[in-house]
Amino acid sequence: MRIYTKTGDRGQTGLIGGQRVPKDDPRVEAYGTLDELTAALGVVRAFLPVDLASSHEVLAHIQRVLFDLGSELASLPGTRKVPWVFDPAEIDKLERAIDEMETQLEPLKQFILPGGHPAGALAHLARTVARRAERTIVTLAAGSEVQPGILAYINRLSDFLFVLSRFVNARLGAAEELVRASDG
Repeated sequence: MRIYTKTGDRGQTGLIGGQRVPKDDPRVEAYGTLDELTAALGVVRAFLPVDLASSHEVLAHIQRVLFDLGSELASLPGTRKVPWVFDPAEIDKLERAIDEMETQLEPLKQFILPGGHPAGALAHLARTVARRAERTIVTLAAGSEVQPGILAYINRLSDFLFVLSRFVNARLGAAEELVRASDG
């Protein structure tokens, strides 16, 4: 199978189910941003030390969930041969992971600058991609049906990635740089 089809050379792409839409369609923007987020999480995993194996496993699971979400968003409502339903238990999993990591962190009292260990810094970057994904899904939902829970999951995922960045930096001894008020 060749990777190039030439069917997108005129600014159109195919959705699951065969429908063609412009490549700047809000649906394409939403699932494309989830694809970018999935790739960003792969980069975080690549930089995570092996002694943070549980974080690797959690991130791999999240990548699989994002793949499913992307597939759902790449389909027009009601066109999938096998309907897929978002499992709200995935939100609970993120919340439990956040709560567990936070028990091992100092309470946050002011803003921090993204950085620290490369894996922590990349988790911050992935968080910003998650926030953008959330915005693109909001745009899509304004004109098309989006399953309940998907937005909440992406919102919670950005929270998870923020706490993960802090957790990774703390576990690896990378100090958080606090934002200081300017002397203005």
